[in-house]
Parts: sequence; structure tokens; C-alpha cells
Amino acid sequence: MNNNQPIGLFDSGVGGLTVANAIAKAMPNERLIYFGDTAHLPYGDKSADLIKGYAENITKFLLQNNCKAVVIACNTASSVAFEVVQDICADNAIAFNVIDPVVKKIVDQEYHKVGIIGTLGTIGSNVYYDKIKTAKPSIRAYSLATPLLAPMIESGFVHGQISELVIENYLVNDILEEIEAIVLGCTHYPLIKKQIEQLYLRLNKSVEVLATNEIAADFVKKVLEEKGLAATQKSTEPHHFFVSDYTASFEQTTRLFYGAEVKLERVSL
Repeated sequence: MNNNQPIGLFDSGVGGLTVANAIAKAMPNERLIYFGDTAHLPYGDKSADLIKGYAENITKFLLQNNCKAVVIACNTASSVAFEVVQDICADNAIAFNVIDPVVKKIVDQEYHKVGIIGTLGTIGSNVYYDKIKTAKPSIRAYSLATPLLAPMIESGFVHGQISELVIENYLVNDILEEIEAIVLGCTHYPLIKKQIEQLYLRLNKSVEVLATNEIAADFVKKVLEEKGLAATQKSTEPHHFFVSDYTASFEQTTRLFYGAEVKLERVSL
């Protein structure tokens, strides 16, 4: 591995582009290779074995593209396929997921009570709860499935009365009372982080909103710098964005998640 190699990322669709965007901002010298497995989305209703198979094929593709790191930019795949990705990367690349850095931050910040919101699949897996309780049993963690948020965001309802009502309906919930921090346990949710922060301000509540994309990006940066693998000069090659199935709507949605124009290239694995 060397610092001139690109960083690879993958997700079941385009939601992981929020992680790619955060890494691009945190590490502007890096070149990114992103793979959205749009032919198989969503991962949330797939078996663990199937997701592991998808992750294996995508990781091999990213390694073939000479990536020095492979970031699982998907909560579902992070929860079931991280060990598979680690094994495939071996000594050829560093594997990252979007869950462990968040758990580390919660422990380091010494929160006493935290909330977690996410899709039905992520919340049903208890992955955040289990990892938090394993890392520090004294932390009280409370999970809430918020299944309308991801499709709402994908439909473009990220600023306005509709999204405000849906967000408030979910978050003004007894289970989330008196939390000190809330984990946005879906890579779609950073797009509504500001609205969630504004809701807590209106409610006069002091709650830190933990966006997985920003925390994961900071963690990737820290590890690569410690290992001497961070790019020291800006790459002359462009980022590449691959998908396993292409539609014009995917390309439209990528602008929402990445915050810039993205050209998608279809690759069948």
C-alpha cells in the first residue's frame, strides 16, 4: 500500500455518497472509487449470507482498482459483512465500516444516555445497541426505527414542512427522552441533520446529533494519517462512481447525496 492509491467505498445504493462526500471534504487530496450496488438494493431485506456475497464481490472489484482502503458506507453491510471485507482486504487494504467509529465516539465522549434511529433492518439487528453495550455496559442506549425517513429523503423531501412533521413525529417520542446524543444510523440521514438539530433547538433540548458520515470520515483520515497512507498531494485523476444497475433517476439522486454532479458508470460484477 502507498499514499497515492485511491480510497474505495461501497453501499447498496447511493446513500453511501454522504460518506464519500464527507471523506472528500475531510481529505481533499484523496481520489475516491465508489460502488453503489443498485441492482441489489435495498440490503435491509436480504439475508446475511447474500449481503456477504455482494460485499465479497465488490471488495474484490475495489482491490482490483488498487484501493488502499475499503469503506463499507452502509449500515446494514457494516453490521453483517465487515469481517468478510477485512479477510479479503488482508494486508492489501485497510477495511473500515460506519458503525465502529460512532461507537468509539460515544464511549470517548462519556455519554450516559444515547438514542439511535435507523431503518427497520438496522434497528432490528441491534448492531448499535449491542456494540455500545459491549464497549461500555453503563451507557443506556435506546433504539427507534424510523422507516419513513430514507424514502422521504430519496424523494427529495429534505427541507420543508413535510420533512419537519415526519422528523418531529418520530423524535418526540418517550423512548428518546433525556438523551444526550442521537445517532443517525443510516447514511441517508445526514441530509436532515440540520433539521434534527433545529428541532431540538425549538424544543430547548441539548442533544448532540451524531452523523455517521462525518464521524466515519474523520476516523478514516486519522487511521490513514497514522499509517502514513494519507495522500500528500491532490490526485490528478478524477473520482469514479460505479453502479451495478443504471437508471437516470439514480443519477439524479446522486446529486442530492453527494452535493455535486456525478457521472455514474455501470459495471456488472
